[in-house]
Amino acid sequence: MAILPVPERGQPLDVTYIYQIVKAVNDLSSQVSTSTNKYVTLDTPPNGPQSAKISESRIVGVYKQVTTGQSKIAGATEPWSHSFGTDFKFVPVVTATAVNVGGTDAGRDVTVTINSISTSRVDGIVKFNTGGDTTVGINILIVGIPN
Repeated sequence: MAILPVPERGQPLDVTYIYQIVKAVNDLSSQVSTSTNKYVTLDTPPNGPQSAKISESRIVGVYKQVTTGQSKIAGATEPWSHSFGTDFKFVPVVTATAVNVGGTDAGRDVTVTINSISTSRVDGIVKFNTGGDTTVGINILIVGIPN
């Protein structure tokens, strides 16, 4: 979109300048149309469905290292948590997936569980279903409406 020069006080406005203003307003209008495809709807149990423009939502992707070359027995768990930095208006939708950084059998056989989500933090555990050395991380994707 074009940035228009600000006219000086008393400067006569010509047709070209007015054309540029109208064109810029029309371009802006087309970029912020009310299309339903430009909204995000988040449905969480405590708040129900909440909608906002995508430009007014916040998406955060985070990688957290859970273990680094540690030996785990089958059934062991390792807690993890992440603070969002800024609060969300409603409880966000959070997804967490395991990353087998070490490429080991024990790292391949894990379960990621989210225990609690608030407007500012998520807590969970990684359960190791097979024993052995592990280097495991998690990818966390947080989608919400900020304050």
